[in-house]
Amino acid sequence: MKTPLLSVVALALAVTSANAMSITKRIAGPDGGWDYASADAEGNRLFVARSNAVQTIDLATGAVNAAFVPGQRVHAAFILPGTGMGMSTNGTTNTATIFDAATGAVKAQIGTGKKPDAAIYDASTKLAYVMNGDDGTVTLIDPAKMKAVGTVNVGGKLEYAAADGKGHVYVNVEDKAEIVAIDVAKRAVTRRVKLTACEEPSGLALTKQGTLIASCANGVAKLVTAANFKQLPDVAIGEGPDAVLYDAARDRAYIPSGGNATLAVFDTSSATPRKIDSVATQKGARTGAIDPATGNVYLPAARYPEGATGRPQAIPGSFEVLVISN
Repeated sequence: MKTPLLSVVALALAVTSANAMSITKRIAGPDGGWDYASADAEGNRLFVARSNAVQTIDLATGAVNAAFVPGQRVHAAFILPGTGMGMSTNGTTNTATIFDAATGAVKAQIGTGKKPDAAIYDASTKLAYVMNGDDGTVTLIDPAKMKAVGTVNVGGKLEYAAADGKGHVYVNVEDKAEIVAIDVAKRAVTRRVKLTACEEPSGLALTKQGTLIASCANGVAKLVTAANFKQLPDVAIGEGPDAVLYDAARDRAYIPSGGNATLAVFDTSSATPRKIDSVATQKGARTGAIDPATGNVYLPAARYPEGATGRPQAIPGSFEVLVISN
């Protein structure tokens, strides 16, 4: 017997509703600015880069440690898998901190370029890469040696990066609206692509299918094939995006936009990622992280006075981390 069309539609809507994501929890934290966040799969924690420290949140209990590692305008904080250590970047002291992942004890302070911002770790090269926003360089750090082992001159204001696990790192250049490819062995930029109709690209992720996803300040996501830098059709997202969060296990990517309080959800199972949902979040929620165990999305945010524009001061006592889940 054929299923009536209305029943098919109702079933589809029910499945969509069951799988829809929304804010399911809010975890309060101390006042102050924030930047990137990351999930620590080994310790079941969330790391949040704060103005003067690395903040951690126990993902099982919600317990907050407001000052796990001291810092100076921290921009990035993450675990170095398999090493027992973590790393953070300090924008005002031009350093990267290597710390004990279990205790937060500082192991080393390593000099970087000017205003170290985003940073990533690539297990294939066993190196961390620090994007220096003010001098256009990338500092290569060997955590085992606890020292910088190279510098790549890129030029421009550098934002986020992604590694392909084959000795190449891709970096967004915000003020030039381009993505560059770095050959790590050569310590050199080998390719550049100008992103058309993209203003100030910030967040970046590389999918298993070999597609780069960049978030642009003018409300679009750029899709670029990493192998040949071919640009695919743009996808509309929200206003004021920053990070691109990638969940390889579930073939999903997320772009939080703080300007209009949305979270764009992408299916990345094919070479051309497609937007499948837009989740209501909160103004200012522009960075975040994904818990690899649950697929939950965590977005730092705060509340602002009604009608505030530009870079307003947050309402005291309003900082929190939004938990987005099914």
